Parts: sequence; structure tokens; C-alpha cells
Amino acid sequence: MTSTTISELVLLQAHELAERIRLRQVSCREVMQTYLAHIERFNPLVNALISLQPADQLLAQADERDAELARGLYRGWMHGLPHAIKDLSLTRGIRTTFGSPLYKDFVPERDGIMTERIKAAGAIIIGKTNTPEFGLGSQTYNPLFGATGCAYDPSKTAGGSSGGAAAALAMHLVPVADGSDMMGSLRNPAAFNNVFGFRPSQGRVPFDDSADLFIDQLGYEGPMGRSVRDAALLLSIQAGADVRAPLSITESGSAFAAPLERDFKGTRLGWLGDFNGYLPMEKGILELCQRSFADFEAIGCSVEAAQADFSPQQLWDSWRSLRHWMVAGSLGATYAAPQKRAQLKPEACWEIENGLKLSASDVYAASVTRSNWYRAISKLFERYDYLLLPSAQVFPFDKTTAWPTAIEGVTMDTYHRWMEVVIPGTLSGCPVANVQVGFSQNGLPMGLQIIGRHHADFAVLQLAHAYEQASQWFHRCPSPLLAEGFR
Repeated sequence: MTSTTISELVLLQAHELAERIRLRQVSCREVMQTYLAHIERFNPLVNALISLQPADQLLAQADERDAELARGLYRGWMHGLPHAIKDLSLTRGIRTTFGSPLYKDFVPERDGIMTERIKAAGAIIIGKTNTPEFGLGSQTYNPLFGATGCAYDPSKTAGGSSGGAAAALAMHLVPVADGSDMMGSLRNPAAFNNVFGFRPSQGRVPFDDSADLFIDQLGYEGPMGRSVRDAALLLSIQAGADVRAPLSITESGSAFAAPLERDFKGTRLGWLGDFNGYLPMEKGILELCQRSFADFEAIGCSVEAAQADFSPQQLWDSWRSLRHWMVAGSLGATYAAPQKRAQLKPEACWEIENGLKLSASDVYAASVTRSNWYRAISKLFERYDYLLLPSAQVFPFDKTTAWPTAIEGVTMDTYHRWMEVVIPGTLSGCPVANVQVGFSQNGLPMGLQIIGRHHADFAVLQLAHAYEQASQWFHRCPSPLLAEGFR
């Protein structure tokens, strides 16, 4: 193997690598050594992984996993796999900063439910993946670790807030990745890095990291992968009821480990596009998404233009009120302390200040609008089996730019208006996947959202898997940053 060759171990899909470990065809120590060498070489190009743990400690944990296998103890498909947790999720003994200088030295005394489950499944936590401050904004940068670059052009953003996770996946720095999604954070960075991302149904993955267990229903944790199969397997570990999360779905996560193959002949897909011109789109995005229809048709689907009987502006207004309210609730005490407020980024202060202006009636009205949207999208599902939308309104942009201020001449009036296209999926509470649709003329990736019916998570994964077999975007177009190692 030459110094420029990339090891086969890091190129394997996660489930393939897991099978080699299970059969003891490769040791957990060798896997860890190989990944750490790959990370040392390629992570500096994109700045995806942060708070990496000492190599000697990680290798000692890998030796423990090997010893367990020798005794006949196999923890599950993640046994011995290196894994990095998004830096918004609690990790016992490993720094969790939320991308904020206020938490630069915070080391949790407990794991969040998702982290706990991933560890129990045998994974070894090597560090964290980078995220914007408190996850606010679909651009991964913060004052502690800097910006994360796109795996297809590191001068561009990796998206966010799971930008570190997506870039790490595309660069083969981790076998599979977790993330979270309030405003497209499992969809936008997946689109920007040519990988698969999945926002599950509300309650699918139990969450107890926040103070509130009942009201906060906008953001959920979920999986990302270089293949749909890998993401589904990670979801099989993340999902399932937990008494600590009272709104969690009771269905076991084990269902997501089942085969994904299915016949899609006669399946009806509704294309929502740009909501009849309401959403400004950078040139080329709609065309790329529409070209993907041929691959959907090749697996037996039909695609037709769909229109929701609902005002998208009302949807946006509802979103703004609910997000203002939630951010003000979670960060209000921080904002109230002047010294701490000075360390919050302007977008966080803007969210809080707007949230503090809301009345209880304002919040109730926003929730009623959201409820009416759920009723409207449910009506669409009487005609269509799935709905399609672009995953973003712009291609990856300069990572030194905080956020796009205009799209095709249309001014963006907030720091997140350029990601309005993800709001229909978020406010529906339905499962939403990002699948890849190709590249701009400048080689920048883009994706498409697949929205499924309420709780139809497995069905969305099945369609995404079938589409993946037809399109093969990740297999055909690996990151050019890795090209030297492929030669």
C-alpha cells in the first residue's frame, strides 16, 4: 500500500465493515488504527471532527471489543466501529460545547439516550462532529472550532447544523453518522455533501437532553449514511420507546434492520417543487431534482406536479413564532445575563428577542396553523404515496459567508429564510429523507426531500433505497478530495 492509497476498510459501507468485524476477519484494533490514520490525513481538509479523544485510549477500547469477541460477546452491528457524536448531544466524559464559548469546557456527567444506545451497541466514541452555535443556522461554523467545509469543495460550507457529520461521512472519516434536525439539519448537509440523511417521525428517536420533555417538538435526532442501508441500521439503534421521553413512539427500533427491498410499481409521487414560484431557487436546483424523476420512474413510480391547498407564507409565519418561542425558552436565562448574552451570536439573540415579544395567544395561533398544515399534507397523501421537494434553495456557498442574503435577486429577510424549503417537512412531523440528485456545473452537490406519511419511516427508507440502487450517486461520485488516494 502506497502512502497515498486509501484503505479498503474505510471505503467499506458501515454494514460491510461490521460484518467483517463480526466474523473476526479484521480486528477492532486494526479498524481503529486505520480510521485514526485516515482522520489524521483528511480531517484537516474539512474540519468535520472535533474534540477527538487520545489515540491510546481509543485503541485500548478497541482491544476491549476484540477481547469481548474472543469470549463470544457480540454487542451488535456497531461492535468496535469508531463513531463521532454530533456536538449538540450529551456525551459522558467527552466535551460537549454546543458550538458555544459558554460551554467550551463543559463535560457532561451523563450520556443522552441516543449516545447511550450507540455505546451499548458496541460503538467506540472517538469524538464529536462540528455544529453551528446551538445548532442555529444551516452553516456549520462557530468561534470554538471554526467552519466545516464541503467534502466536494472545502472552500464552501458543509451545510448544517449536522455539517460536521455529513462532511465526515463523505470523507470516510466515520462509517456512519448521527445528527439532529429542526430546520433541515439532517437534510441540508446531506444534500451539500452527496450523502443520505433521514429526519424520522416525531417521537421516533427518544430525546431527553433538553429541560422540556413535552413542548419541544420541532427538532429530532436521526441517522446519516453513505448508504440508505447504513442509515436504517443506525436508526434501528436510535429508535424505540424510552420512559425518559414520554412522547416517544412505542414501536421497537429493530424493525429498521429488516431488508429494504420492495416493489414500487404503481407508486405515486407528488412534486411540490418551489410551491408555484413562491420559493426562490438558485438556477439549476429544480432542473437537477426533475432529472431525478427518471430514476424514480425506472423503479416503477410515477411523478406529477402537486399543489398543497395551504398558504406557504402562513406556514413560514407559524415556523418563525414556534422557533422564536422554543429558542427563547431554552436560551432565555442565558440572554438575561449580560456577560453571557455578549457571547451569544447575533442570530441567537434575534431569536430570543422575538420570542420574548410573543404572547401565549400568539404561540397557540402558530400551533393551530401547524395543525392545519398537518391536515393539509394528510389530504395530499390521499392522492400521493410520497411528496418530493428540493433539499435546499442554494448550492453550497462560501464558508466564510454566514448565510445567503439573496437568492436570484430575492432578498432573504432572516438568517434562515434561504432554507424555507425544509419547513413543510419539519412542521408536518412526518418522516423526511434527503436523497442525492447530482451536481451543479461547478461540481457542487444537491439533494431531494422525500416526505412520507405519518409514522411511515420504514416506507420512506424503502423508497430511498430503491432510488439509490437506480441512481448510485455516492458510489459514482466520491469526494474529489479523496481522488489522490483512489489512484
